[in-house]
Amino acid sequence: MGTNSNNNTTLQDLAKLAGVSVSTVSRALNDEPVISAKTKQRIWALAREHDYPFRHYMPAAPIGAEGSIAIVTPHMRGRPVPLTHPFFLELIAQIGEAARARSCDFIVSHTSPENYDDLVHAVTTSRASGVIFLGQGMLHDQLNQLATSTNGHFVVWGAHMPGQKYCSVGSDNLLGGRRATLHLARMGRRNIMFLGGSDPEALQRRRGYMDGVRESGLEADPNLVVAVEFELEAAEAAVARLLHRGVVFDGIVATSDLIALGAIRAIKRSGRSVPGDVSVVGYDDMLLSRLSTPTLSTIRQDTAEAGRLLVSRVLDFSPDHLPVHLPTDLIVRESCGG
Repeated sequence: MGTNSNNNTTLQDLAKLAGVSVSTVSRALNDEPVISAKTKQRIWALAREHDYPFRHYMPAAPIGAEGSIAIVTPHMRGRPVPLTHPFFLELIAQIGEAARARSCDFIVSHTSPENYDDLVHAVTTSRASGVIFLGQGMLHDQLNQLATSTNGHFVVWGAHMPGQKYCSVGSDNLLGGRRATLHLARMGRRNIMFLGGSDPEALQRRRGYMDGVRESGLEADPNLVVAVEFELEAAEAAVARLLHRGVVFDGIVATSDLIALGAIRAIKRSGRSVPGDVSVVGYDDMLLSRLSTPTLSTIRQDTAEAGRLLVSRVLDFSPDHLPVHLPTDLIVRESCGG
């Protein structure tokens, strides 16, 4: 916080600090396109540092919001994390409910950071009170740098990583993967497949799966660890290929409900049954998991609590905030047979 911490900072003060005209400051704060992004970034940073009272000069939001949050999705494997994924839609809805409870607006940004400079741009060229990143993507090290090199207010939905210096909120992925695997082993399944991607959360769930395989006295078969990213169609195609090749499996642990539903579709199209021939456990407990046929057993993530914590951590930001592990629950439905 700068020397003017009692909301007495004026446009003239900011112009003097930035070395530009008052009209340039005004245009930058109003996000006018004639001002360069670099200049806006510097002026917005100075305005935040010196506690400039944005709401005193800006047009009020329709409901007189007390603050605003930007939701940003980093790139993953060369493309943005898809907002159409049902889990992210449910999480964004819960962020919205939590923001509403705090009389706060939120926006979903068009930006999708691919590198450190993109992250800096996301947290410093915005009038938002803070930023929620939906996932680390492959930018864990860059997020660490962002936390130590800027005063940006941000929190991440995602995995708790080694050496982490930023605040994150996420589920206990190791325990979730382990629970799903142990449950299938208790059901008598001996050839349990893992379907998941390369994002940090999926990798932790895979480690939990491997722990569950070892604890159950089963053989860890690398042919049963299958890379699948995000989409239902990709999971369906991958499982169909395995079935065509004659790969033997009687259980599936999937890193998302969407992947699990794709796998079930491939199994049923092959003439096999779920759970008669193959038991399946997903991860997320999306609404779709309760409406599918058969209904999907899954590891539940509490999106309502996640939304509340993400909003509170970013609006009441402190660099001392520690990562939060949300508990996971195994929800047993029809797809695993008991």
